[in-house]
This record gives sequence, C-alpha cells and structure tokens, in this order.
Amino acid sequence: MPIENIILSNDQRGITLLQSELKPGYVNRSADLILDNPGKVFITTGFYISKANTIETDGPPGAIAIGNALYKIGYQVIYITDSYSTPFIKEIRHKQSRLIEFPIMGVNESKEYALKLMEKEQPNLLIAIERPGSYIDDKYRNMRDEEFTKFTARIDQLFALHENTIGIGDGGNEIGMGNLFAKIQDNNIVKYPSTSKVSELIISSVSNWGGYGLVGALSIKTGKDLLPSPSQDSLLISKLVDMGAVDGISANNEYKVDGFTMKENSKVLINISDFVKPYLTQKPTET
Repeated sequence: MPIENIILSNDQRGITLLQSELKPGYVNRSADLILDNPGKVFITTGFYISKANTIETDGPPGAIAIGNALYKIGYQVIYITDSYSTPFIKEIRHKQSRLIEFPIMGVNESKEYALKLMEKEQPNLLIAIERPGSYIDDKYRNMRDEEFTKFTARIDQLFALHENTIGIGDGGNEIGMGNLFAKIQDNNIVKYPSTSKVSELIISSVSNWGGYGLVGALSIKTGKDLLPSPSQDSLLISKLVDMGAVDGISANNEYKVDGFTMKENSKVLINISDFVKPYLTQKPTET
C-alpha cells in the first residue's frame, strides 16, 4: 500500500529494516480493525524525555488526528495519559472527548488499575501512538538506553487485556513493538525493545506520520476526508512547543518533530492527502 511507503520515507533510524517482517497492508488492516469495532476507543500517547523533564512533540499530534477522525465517524474517544502528558492532551483534545489519567505506580498496582479501568469502561478498541512499552525487566528506556521508569505510567498493561489493539511506533521501544521484538534486537534498532504486543502494528519514520497514514486509510474506506490540514497540524505542534514539549531527538524546545522541521512534517501530510483525494466522496467537515 503506497501509504506505507509515504510514512516510512526519510527514515533516519533504521525502522524500514522491520518492514519486511510485516505483511504488506498493515495500515489498511488497522483501519479495518477500527471500522469493525465501532463504539468506545482508548487512545494513548505521550513519551517522556528525561533530559527535558517533559514530553516530546511526536505522538500527541498523531493521537489527536486519530481521535478527531474517529469522533467524526461516530466513535466515543477517550485519551489515556499520565501526569506528564495530561496538561498537553487536555489542552489540544476535542471538547467532546474524555481524558483519563493513569497513575504512575508499580507493576502490580498498575495491573490492578488497568483491570479495573477496562472492566469499568469496556472499550471496543485500544490505540497507542508513540507511547513507551517496557522491556522484559518491566523498565522503560529511550532510544539512548536511558531508563525513565519512575516518570512513566504503565499504560501498556491495558494492551495485554484486550484483543483489538493497534500500536504505532518508530523506534522499537513503543507499545506494539513486541510484535517484532527479535527483529528489533537483531538489527540493533534499540537494545531494550518493548515487549508489548498488539493486534496490528504500524511502523513509520515518525510516529505522527503513522497516525496520519491510519487516518488516510480511514478516509479512503469511509469516503470522507478525515485528515487534518497541514496548517491545522502545524498550529497544533506549535501549541505543544509553546506549552513546553520538546523535539524527541534534540530534547530542545523547538518547532520540530523527531528532528524534522514543520515544513518537512507538513510535506508528509500533504503526500498522504494527495494520495487519498481521488477516493473521497464527501468534502471535509470542521472538527
């Protein structure tokens, strides 16, 4: 599927080495999984950057793009975050969505909390985008192998409790990358891959791009333009930076996403939009 090639363009960290391990059409299958499970969806994001003591700009824009798209086609959207991500998601989420803050706790307490939350909310589907997953030792590490467990809620525990799950990642240490655990280690993409598995995994050069690709596939299948415009997306990223989010590569508070400029980021969104347009039967609606 061409969308998969678009979201894997400009690969800077070797994520394309994993593409051969995934059956082609994974973006399309992920969109089908969503459409086959209407109702309530959990969306989680937020990746803590130790050097900056805040979250990065990759993840939240993609999560909002997915959440807004699903709201437009009738889903109840609930964002699951932790205390470091809550202020950001609270500010940029759609007013009709909900937000639940998952406490930062130990393994056993987190498992118990996750079970109770699932029993209470009964979501039909779970989606993670640029959200860390723990290694086999139950610790979270970044691409530099630095541990940040005490700053991260164990939201990946939720994904072990549901059969309809989607993970979007770009580095090997995110929720869902457990699907390719051995391949990630074999290619030295990261030393401590996530063990968290999902029903469908989307890999991309930047996780946001994977989120845009998923929305693009949903647009094709519904005939509706569900994608954010480049200007809307750029404004959202700028807002995150102005609130204190940082670039995930440099850890600096700058208008970039994983080292890519706003213009470079917008170009990928434009390419996805151009691919989607011939399939649309309805004009876009305002979020």
